[in-house]
Amino acid sequence: MKKRSVLLAIALLGSGIQLSLASIKPIGLTTEYIRNTNDVKIADPVPEYSWQVPLQAQNQSAYQVLVSSNKETLYKDVGDVWDSQKVDSSVNINIEHGGPRLNKNTRYFWKVRIWDKFNNPSLYSEIQSFQTGNFDGYLSTKNSIETQLIRPSEFIQLSEGHYFMDFGKDAFATFELTYHASKQETLIIHLGEKLKQGRLDTQPGGTIRYQKIELPVTPKQSVYVIQPNLYKRHAKEEAIPVPEQAGVDGLLPFRYVEIENVTQDITAEDVRQRAIFHYFEDKQSAFSSSDRVLNAVWDLSKYSIKATSAFGVYVDGERERIPYEADAYINQLSHYSVDAEYAMAKQTIEHFMQNPTWPTEWLLHTALLVYQDYYHTGDTELIAAYYDKLKDKTLMELSRTDGLISSKSPLVTDKFMRKLGFKNPKKRIKDIVDWPPAQKDTGWSLATENGERDGYDMVPVNTVVNSFFYQNMVVMTEMATVLGKLEDATQFSQLAKQVKQSINQKLFDQTRGVYLDGEGSTHASLHANMLPLAFDLVPEEHIPSVVEFIKSRGMACSVYGAQYLLEGLYKAGAAQYGLDLMRATDDRSWYNMIKVGSTITMEAWDMKYKPNSDWNHAWGAAPANIVARYLWGIQPKTPGFTHITIRPQMADLAHSEIEMPTLLGKIKGRYLRESTGRKTFELEIPANTTAEFIFDKSQLKSISLNGKQVNLVDPVMLSPGANEIIVE
Repeated sequence: MKKRSVLLAIALLGSGIQLSLASIKPIGLTTEYIRNTNDVKIADPVPEYSWQVPLQAQNQSAYQVLVSSNKETLYKDVGDVWDSQKVDSSVNINIEHGGPRLNKNTRYFWKVRIWDKFNNPSLYSEIQSFQTGNFDGYLSTKNSIETQLIRPSEFIQLSEGHYFMDFGKDAFATFELTYHASKQETLIIHLGEKLKQGRLDTQPGGTIRYQKIELPVTPKQSVYVIQPNLYKRHAKEEAIPVPEQAGVDGLLPFRYVEIENVTQDITAEDVRQRAIFHYFEDKQSAFSSSDRVLNAVWDLSKYSIKATSAFGVYVDGERERIPYEADAYINQLSHYSVDAEYAMAKQTIEHFMQNPTWPTEWLLHTALLVYQDYYHTGDTELIAAYYDKLKDKTLMELSRTDGLISSKSPLVTDKFMRKLGFKNPKKRIKDIVDWPPAQKDTGWSLATENGERDGYDMVPVNTVVNSFFYQNMVVMTEMATVLGKLEDATQFSQLAKQVKQSINQKLFDQTRGVYLDGEGSTHASLHANMLPLAFDLVPEEHIPSVVEFIKSRGMACSVYGAQYLLEGLYKAGAAQYGLDLMRATDDRSWYNMIKVGSTITMEAWDMKYKPNSDWNHAWGAAPANIVARYLWGIQPKTPGFTHITIRPQMADLAHSEIEMPTLLGKIKGRYLRESTGRKTFELEIPANTTAEFIFDKSQLKSISLNGKQVNLVDPVMLSPGANEIIVE
């Protein structure tokens, strides 16, 4: 961070000295929340424009957007499609196109300038161009699919005609080979994800992928793109196909390749992993700390988001390639934490409106997905478009007189299932709690004896389901208010209060100080306690007993459940235990995934816990968002990150650095704990935002901001640019 120069700028602005904007201009333009619009087709005839205010400007007081049909006109500062004129406003995201609706299949160009608080105009931004599409698909716009040609990190000749190569990381890819055959012959290509004793494992188990492909070669051809064979499950209607933009029909996740029957010399320059990714900017985020295991876990989680993006929507992994709401929610939160990319989440949300999945709790993630899209972008378009469907997917129609719901309700009828969006009305929702279940809860022969439910008692009125239902009522209250549906907002709010009261009266064991698995149950599980904690259902006086019970259970949940376990712990101030779980090295840890050889988060902690697991499941990438949102405590206080909350809980870390993207610009942080206990935070906040720094003041002597003491009673308010906070 260029701390001195930025702090000087802040000081000058604070003293009333006007800094000229004559040499600066807005940056980071997006159309429909997409930065690089070269290879996309905008789906909205009335798109949203956003930009970032440069730090030198601090804050925006007005803007002017110009949209033109050609660059030449725009160079003359003329918007022949739309000229917003000067608009007195500090808003720089979600500026809806104000001219005539755009035409189909047409290229447009736009730029913007701003004014600072002294009414000084900036230069116009660089021009962003975009192409519209047919306007016949989803409301949101698909981002581009990209191909990266990756050279091997290791290339070895094992024996005459037999080569081995390691591409460093697993990726959804095809294999590209340059080979100059002297005659017609057949090469044997082995592609796979796992090694066994230094060689490619041809029987890796579960859904860890391996394929053997026979490749005919001829002197008439020198470049070969080896496309893997299609698995039957991927041909099903609900599976997501490889996007057309990828330019291939089939993809296989692989890291290692062996080639046999080679008669002509080949080198590392002749082989390439042709990896497919959704648009992703690696430089948008960074993290490091004093703990090497935590660093490795974060790196694994970040790459998992990139590597599993090949299909343009959040899928559950290689075995099914189907979007599931719960998988997508963790994927979404982690994606936001490592890249300023919002199109993929929007596309996935729209998919779920027509294609729900059967688990009760998964349906209850739908409103949460839309809520997070709103809070990270400030965009209300999906709320408005799908509001009635969202109401249905909260399952509020199943609510009893005490507010609680049950998937076993007689109100779950064919008609109800149609309202939820199921094409087959005979299908029924079913509580899942966590996955996989125990053998006693399913006929699935591969289920482990205990599963990942911590012995959960699957009673009809389920504590986990009702915790999700409560959270749905909370977020729907806010989203209804945003749309001006005040009667609905009141109904949601009252139902939330009723559900909270019923959960605490009927599903809480006062004697033991823990939540039971449901109505009529005497069993208490990790899940029945971590979900109420994560969703702020636990009264303050019961938080200690609930946290202690949670600590007694360890990691008795799946990689999916770990999202809510960690959220609850950090919300309760149990940051040390949360950190210890993220950097654990036993067989129920993220580090175990690294130890066994995966470079993408796995579907389960270890193959023994889910024998049909795959090695590329982003629902296991929770640390990517937990580190940013809870360890560093960076979250939007208002939609679009216009106001930011930073509540770090570093536990025993000695130092840490982070870069976290937002639509408004990066948030950067540096932390150092000295041997004396003094803690220093250096935080860089994007322009046109404000931030509130929150720290536990109960054990503090003093807090200073940029060298000045801060009253311990008052919140610590941060300005755009560099801020130094010293806590003693």
